[in-house]
Amino acid sequence: MRRLLLALALALLAPSGPLLAVQPDEMLADPGLEARARAISRDLRCPVCQGESIDDSNAPISRDLRLVVRERLMAGDSDAEVVDFIVARYGEFVLFNPRPEGVNLLLWGAGPLLLLVGGGLAFAYTRRRSRSAVAEPALTADEERRLKDLLNQ
Repeated sequence: MRRLLLALALALLAPSGPLLAVQPDEMLADPGLEARARAISRDLRCPVCQGESIDDSNAPISRDLRLVVRERLMAGDSDAEVVDFIVARYGEFVLFNPRPEGVNLLLWGAGPLLLLVGGGLAFAYTRRRSRSAVAEPALTADEERRLKDLLNQ
């Protein structure tokens, strides 16, 4: 019974974990700036957690990055300038969606390229297989006579 209650309590509290990541003292008074900060924070990866955005992460570095984002917005930076500032310090690894430029074009093009190559290989395989499934040649007169003899026995 105790384990059941503990499991139930953990199940109820687990989804609220990321909601508590942004602390009330981090929030900006201006709702428009706060909305921009949250949108930017959702697109930046936590350098420690790697699978969470800085908006969802409770890691200390994520808190620092959230504060930097808000400081830059308060200083009058645009969203792109804030992201560029963070990327300049931590690299493009912190972006959940890498920019489609430079070496990242290889990443962006790899999926469609592999899909086309796979489709081409599948087409060639099925075409070659259908060509190799040509009907067997007809029986010779001698073979037909022998077959009739075998069937009549």
